[in-house]
Amino acid sequence: MTRTKTQTIVAGAIHPMRTGVANVTHKASKSIPAKPAFARLIGTLLLAAGAFASSAVAQNTSNLGPNVYVFDPSMSTSQIQATVDSISNQQISNQFGTQRYALLFKPGVYGSAATPLNFKVGFYTEVAGLGASPDDVVINGSIDVYNQCDSNGCTALDNFWRSLSNLAINVNTPNFGCYSGEFWAVSQAAPMRRVHITGNSTLMDYCTGPSYASGGFIADSETGSIVNGSQQQFYVRNSNIGSWSNGVWNQVFSGVTGAPAQSYPNPTYTTLPSTPVSRERPFLYSDSDGTYKVFVPKLQKNSSGVSWASAGTPGHSRSINNFFIATPSTNVEAINLALLFGKSLILTPGVYQLKDTIRVLYPNTIVLGLGFATLVPQTGRPALTVTDVDGVEIAGLIVDAGPVNSSALIQLGCSRLRDLDDRFGFNLFGNHASNPSSLSDVFIRIGGATVGSATTSIEINSNDVLLDDIWAWRADHGNGVGWIVNTADHGLVVNGDNVTATGLAVEHYQKEQVLWNGSGGETIFYQSELPYDPPSQSAWTDGTANGYPSYVVSNSATTHQAYGLGIYSFFNQGINIIEDNAMTVPDKSGIAIHDVGTVFLNGSGQITHVINGQGATANSSNGGSLNPVVLYP
Repeated sequence: MTRTKTQTIVAGAIHPMRTGVANVTHKASKSIPAKPAFARLIGTLLLAAGAFASSAVAQNTSNLGPNVYVFDPSMSTSQIQATVDSISNQQISNQFGTQRYALLFKPGVYGSAATPLNFKVGFYTEVAGLGASPDDVVINGSIDVYNQCDSNGCTALDNFWRSLSNLAINVNTPNFGCYSGEFWAVSQAAPMRRVHITGNSTLMDYCTGPSYASGGFIADSETGSIVNGSQQQFYVRNSNIGSWSNGVWNQVFSGVTGAPAQSYPNPTYTTLPSTPVSRERPFLYSDSDGTYKVFVPKLQKNSSGVSWASAGTPGHSRSINNFFIATPSTNVEAINLALLFGKSLILTPGVYQLKDTIRVLYPNTIVLGLGFATLVPQTGRPALTVTDVDGVEIAGLIVDAGPVNSSALIQLGCSRLRDLDDRFGFNLFGNHASNPSSLSDVFIRIGGATVGSATTSIEINSNDVLLDDIWAWRADHGNGVGWIVNTADHGLVVNGDNVTATGLAVEHYQKEQVLWNGSGGETIFYQSELPYDPPSQSAWTDGTANGYPSYVVSNSATTHQAYGLGIYSFFNQGINIIEDNAMTVPDKSGIAIHDVGTVFLNGSGQITHVINGQGATANSSNGGSLNPVVLYP
């Protein structure tokens, strides 16, 4: 059921909330010539000043935007059940729709042993507790994702864009038959964070076949036994787990108590005792007075286990008054003026058609999306840029490429300054190791939902940036899909030094999926499918070799580490497409790649080598089998 206003649910009643943000319009010329960035900023200030004074300053900060539902423990289970079921019934099959939802639970207990709360989570739905600790919100029941079924059977391969966070689940599924336990059968862009599960969990839906699943992300969570099952790859970070079953091609653990021992490639477990550097994503919560705040976790180094055990997560709180709360009808001029005046930003659920870039200027700014808020640039400019400053945190967003090609969709640090820095050694970029900027649960799409193109999806020019749960996807199905339609060269280009990626998936781009130019980079877990649709070998060659390697560390990098990488092929045009190497790196003493493998999924052609001429060929003769290289060099 589509709703156009925020609904807050309290004490058994549903009340529309005011939007609190004016729909600002301006009598500006429709044809504005391109301007330098500073001139565009001045124009933005002039356009937005009046609007900000009348709407942003007087903003109703208790409003969390359209399609945010806030549940109170005084509500009856039946009323909550009816509401969440109506949303899941709409969203379970709504893969490329425009509806977005956040289902937020205030501190308290929901459901009981006799009357559990059990519901399913569909596309573009965020389910989160509003406590300071996961144990402040307790669900007696289950919050599930099951297979989707069509003529090809039932799988979880397309179960994207949904999340579960900051609550506890006492698993209770009476009379559910096969569906006994907590089911979270997902693939990419479906993170589970800060969740405490008492009882058994499964990451595959084994109740309907063939039950394939293709990768997921768990962080800062505590669980009982986990059935991994058919998950081709999965990453778990800084968690406590009871047990883990099955491996398939690429299972990676860092800082996980209870993780299986290192054993790649048999089984395919890559296990690091700690995570070198991490920061849990910011989250919304409600204090004892019912006032909304945003908690900002502290940077962790060489950490393991959950952040919230015993004394709670280290970090600090920010008042909701420090945030500008935008809806899809908010003009980007007003958003940028709020950021200029020092506000952080909450983007409430919906699709934001951007006529200009959202510009983050100051250190420690938070940009937090609720309910998979989605940015779509309309003019060929980036959706979001960040200046080279400390501690900016971007979390919970989808960015779709727009109708005019963007050189980059998200950019941290100025590319022109990076070019000058690399050419002349000016040292223009700062050291942010003590307070890095981060992207958490940020998902990119080139096509699929809408027609669009972008040369590079994410460009990192700043140093010390953290990437935590990233999926950059050039769509292989949906709207606007085709070799000359949803064009995109790279999913991720890293020019900064000492950038760390924990949980990185980049798929189907037309050149290198990942191009890593900076030194000191580190990746823990990488998943990649090569483009399905090269129309010929000549259309997909870098000029010196067949095809483009998926993950390239360039010769400019002096050091690089990577752990747990899976790269797969499915050339589906009936043409014998060849990739010479899935990965290439310079042969330098500071370069080490651990546990990388290739798999031929289906189709035609082959991946001839895994890395730098080493590793067995992946083709139809060994389809579905892993071709591993345990250590290079």
